[in-house]
Parts: sequence; structure tokens; C-alpha cells
Amino acid sequence: MTNWIKCIKGFLVIVAALMIVACSTSEENVDAGASAAKAEMKSVAKDKVMEKAELSHLYEVHKDNRIYIFYDRDLYKSFKKSGHTPYMFSRIGEGPNGETMVFALTGEDKKKRSGIPSVDIVDGNVAPSAFYGETYNDGRLYVFTSYDIMADYRKSKEATYRYTDIGAGPNGETVVYVLSKADSKEKPEAVIALFKSM
Repeated sequence: MTNWIKCIKGFLVIVAALMIVACSTSEENVDAGASAAKAEMKSVAKDKVMEKAELSHLYEVHKDNRIYIFYDRDLYKSFKKSGHTPYMFSRIGEGPNGETMVFALTGEDKKKRSGIPSVDIVDGNVAPSAFYGETYNDGRLYVFTSYDIMADYRKSKEATYRYTDIGAGPNGETVVYVLSKADSKEKPEAVIALFKSM
């Protein structure tokens, strides 16, 4: 009888140990699954941030046979009010029609001559996959979602395909949404929303 009880106790100890191992393994699987889900969520969130970060911005003011180019919206807005930017470097006569190209710089970039977002885009070192641009010229705002179209406008000062919104600018300016031929068939609602969000 004593041997029988010892066998049962031994059997119960083995079963209990197996149950603990099974539960532990199950928890590890759940933890591993949760960790994988968290990692996936972080990856998706990072992709969303990168999508925003990868939206290249370029702003221009055409004035007095100069093209002022900005990659920082605050500098651009300040320049439109004051007509001055503290840090810049110029390329005399290098515009498409002999204009001086003036690249406005932030305080952090004032000593740089390479690795500057606006210069990299203009020089063709960076081909932005997602782009937003504005050109202020003759009291009008021209809005672009293609750098190539913006560069064509810089050369010709013409917007072949466009949607014009009179008085829609922040100071009552006329806003001209410059479009591709393919996009010119309907009102550019997404571009208008992007402009207004700025």
C-alpha cells in the first residue's frame, strides 16, 4: 500500500510539474505574441512619422531678380513680412533666367554649404517622393505638389494647368494650385486641404 501511495504521489508531482511547464510555455507564447504586436505597432507608428518627415518642403519668393529659397517655413513666413533673412548664401546669376539664387539658412545650418535640404533638392541630389512647395510671386501664392512642376514654373513663370482660388491666401492673396495635366480635370481638394493645414 505504501508503494502504491508513493507511486500516486510521484505521478501527481509529475503531472503538476508538467502543468506548470505548460502554463509557463503558454505565458511565454502570449508574451512573445504581445511583444511582436507591440513591435509591429511601433513600426507602423514609425512609418507614419517617416511619411511626415519625408514630405520635402520648399518655399520660394521671387523678387527683384532674385529667387529666395527656403526649406524652413518659419523663415519663409518671416521673410515675407520683413524682406530679410539673417543667414543665407547666394549663387549670383545661377537662376534659370540669370537670377541670383539666395538660399536662406537656419541658425544651425549657417556654416554649411552641403547637406542643406533646399540646396540638395535644387541641385538634384535629392529627388523627393513626397513634396510640398510654395512660390510667392507678384502678390500671388503658387502651390505645388511636384518639384519638377515647381522647377518648370521657376523657369517659365507660367502655370499651364492650374486651379485658381481668388483671395484664399492667409493675407487675401490669390492662391494658384499648379497641377499636372492628369490632375487638372477636377478640383484639387487634397492639395487645398494640405495648403490650409500649413
